[in-house]
Amino acid sequence: MTADATRRPPAYPSVPVRGEIRLGQFLKLAGLVEDGAEARIAVQSGDVRVNGEVDTRRGHRLVAGDVVEVDLPARTAGAVVAAQE
Repeated sequence: MTADATRRPPAYPSVPVRGEIRLGQFLKLAGLVEDGAEARIAVQSGDVRVNGEVDTRRGHRLVAGDVVEVDLPARTAGAVVAAQE
């Protein structure tokens, strides 16, 4: 494995969204959390990263191409925001 391959982010699925979406809503839509309460806890706990940076703003507006990751107890899960046509 090359050093370049170890720095590449994992391939996460794209989740199409229409218009704008907030971080908490996207976490639910992408199936990264079960409900709004779990989204709030994950975000406030610092377990959510947007484009590699911890984001504690549940209302943060996401744009197409943003990569959202959540640290779960057993693994890290993620999804990419995709514009719906």
